[in-house]
Amino acid sequence: MVTEGFRIRATQVDDWREVRELRLEMLRDTPIAFGETLQDALSHSDSEWRMRAARGTAEHGIVLAAVDPEGRWLGTMGGYVPDATTGALLVGVYVSPDHRGHEAGVFDALLAAIQDWARGEGDRLTLHVHEDNSRARAAYLRRGFTETGHRVQYVLDSSAMEIEMVKLL
Repeated sequence: MVTEGFRIRATQVDDWREVRELRLEMLRDTPIAFGETLQDALSHSDSEWRMRAARGTAEHGIVLAAVDPEGRWLGTMGGYVPDATTGALLVGVYVSPDHRGHEAGVFDALLAAIQDWARGEGDRLTLHVHEDNSRARAAYLRRGFTETGHRVQYVLDSSAMEIEMVKLL
């Protein structure tokens, strides 16, 4: 998918360096948004990063990147199917600060592409968002996600919760 100023594409194993750099940026920028610490990510081997990059072509999973004409990665979103009865789960959502906002279009283009993929996996797209990540929660609500009332414990802090949200496709 090509949009004005960037294109959306699935990651491949050869993208492992870009996947690593964007993941480290994500963890520095919004640590509560992900189930991994920066310290843990810094300790991963190159083979781990290759495996993560290959998820873009996985069966029942995908990782997408928004890439500008110069090759700079502007954002990413992923999805996978943890259970065939529940449909796709949206994960790893991030847009670099300079490319956030409705006018930039990166978030919406990534989400549209994930939703297109998710339709092949079921009739809904589910996500979990940290209870303190109000910016992300608001973005999902504006795009048609609703809170289910279900909460799950945040993997990095047992005193914090993640709110489940769902969008029917």
